[in-house]
Amino acid sequence: VQLQASGGGLVQAGNSLKLSCAASGRTFGWYAVGWFRQAPGKEREFVASISGGGSSTDYVDSVMGRFTISRDNAKNTVYLQMNSLKPEDTAVYYCAATSHRIGLRKRYNYNYWGQGTQVTVSS
Repeated sequence: VQLQASGGGLVQAGNSLKLSCAASGRTFGWYAVGWFRQAPGKEREFVASISGGGSSTDYVDSVMGRFTISRDNAKNTVYLQMNSLKPEDTAVYYCAATSHRIGLRKRYNYNYWGQGTQVTVSS
């Protein structure tokens, strides 16, 4: 599976962005997908995940209620809708795919990674 993240940019606090993660491969629906982010000088952290069929999602507390993860397996794409953005959301955002069904908050469980897209939120 090859992944390509896109949709990042520079926005003011309170605004929205929608990230996309486009995948290659006919079996994309077999894979759970997670979004992670890494701010300068910090560890890469879990943001959200979605199961292969899309029925199960999970979010880190800091984005709960502001971010929504979704997927369209017919288009081999996973989305991250980010609303009410804050300066602390500034980071490079990565999407990743895994054949695991549990432990989706752990980056070492992911087999495939996209290249990352920069999100910058100004105050």
